[in-house]
Amino acid sequence: MKELIVLAFDSMDGAKTVRDELYDLQKQELLQLDDAAVVVREDDGHVNVKQARSLVGAGALGGAFWGLLIGIIFWMPWLGLAVGAATGALSGKFSDVGVDDDFIDEVADTVEPGHSALFMLAHNVSEERVFEDLAQYDPEVIRTNLPPADEDTLREMFAAEEVAA
Repeated sequence: MKELIVLAFDSMDGAKTVRDELYDLQKQELLQLDDAAVVVREDDGHVNVKQARSLVGAGALGGAFWGLLIGIIFWMPWLGLAVGAATGALSGKFSDVGVDDDFIDEVADTVEPGHSALFMLAHNVSEERVFEDLAQYDPEVIRTNLPPADEDTLREMFAAEEVAA
């Protein structure tokens, strides 16, 4: 089963630093990243997103997924793609596929201005080893499971947006 994992840091460069560390952990086969994005929340509240293509190639879900999820979390549904529906309806889409409101709320409350986060879609995580190696960076770990059927639904939801992006 895949997991949506957020590693939150109380600095603006923590997520980028750990992104580089994850490359080594993946080479050691301690986890398999399917998709990842680095998020930096500036002091003024603006959010910058960079998909971690160097870790995962083209990625499983792509920029439309990260743009919409991160936009909903930080109340900016226009981030990453043009969306013509209300934020409540959009977050409902994520609830329908296993990304619940509690997860979204926890991430929003944790990643404050001046902080950063690494969003990952991963599987085959050697939890003990990975989190032991990352402990020196003191991330706050927020995670939710994503069953295979939900992952397929997410891919279908974002297929059209990804082509347009």
